[in-house]
Amino acid sequence: MSKPKLVPYLEALFAVIVWGASFIATKIAVGQMSPIAVVWLRFAMGIPILLVAVVVRKQFAFPKGGEWWYFALLGFLGISFHQWLQSNGLQTAQATTTAWIVSTSPAFIAILGWMILKEKLNFLQSSGIVLAMIGVLAVVSKGDFTTLTSSKFGTYGDFLILISAVNWAVFSILSRRGLKNHPSTRMTFWVMTIGWLITSVAFFVGRQYTEIQLLDARGWVAMIFLGIFTTGLAYIAWFDALSQLPAAQTGAFLFVEPLTSMVVAAVILNEAITWASILGGAIILVGIWLVNRQT
Repeated sequence: MSKPKLVPYLEALFAVIVWGASFIATKIAVGQMSPIAVVWLRFAMGIPILLVAVVVRKQFAFPKGGEWWYFALLGFLGISFHQWLQSNGLQTAQATTTAWIVSTSPAFIAILGWMILKEKLNFLQSSGIVLAMIGVLAVVSKGDFTTLTSSKFGTYGDFLILISAVNWAVFSILSRRGLKNHPSTRMTFWVMTIGWLITSVAFFVGRQYTEIQLLDARGWVAMIFLGIFTTGLAYIAWFDALSQLPAAQTGAFLFVEPLTSMVVAAVILNEAITWASILGGAIILVGIWLVNRQT
């Protein structure tokens, strides 16, 4: 690896490790505040960092005309609704399980691309989607497939996280048009900002701001990590990597994210690393690799 290429590789690795650990930080935070308060405070910290990045790169520009409504839709789906689903889900779902389920988003993107955009799915990609779903069932059922027909299958949070994976696929498909006209950093800034403003309505009307005082030292560390590192620095690092590396190489780093979550959750939350999560996760990764495989 040549020296000039080392930095973007490190930036991509930094981003996925931070995102992998974010599920653990979110689980800690929602144990002390409501999900809406966690989402609001997280983006209140992260958005100014993204604004600085946009201004420094001379990419700042206001949306024009109907783009405001378009960004509002993306902000609701990608920030307000998506983060609400994940924060609520993590109240009962394990951080490890959450990370594995979220990693299936590329499979849902492929399905929606086939259904809505008429993109082709070959046999290997279709097989990858099936494998990824089998992996999810293995992880959520903790290896006991007999629970599929009983009320013991998964938690309420697991289902919210699965909905968030589908929702992220919808968000990703809708985002493609905007990315043709805007640099990714600028678009992310506006989507986050508008989504945060939408969340602010519920935050202030429901008086969730009174909950911030409930955070202890551990809770503040989790929130600072979510705001500054997950929402701010990790996105900047990821976009830098994307601008210098082939998309396929950068995307491959995403496979590290759920593995990071599994390790960090075991260390910080004492979540058990089970054979079901390892094998189920491996099946998911193979499936997603097949979905993204270049033909």
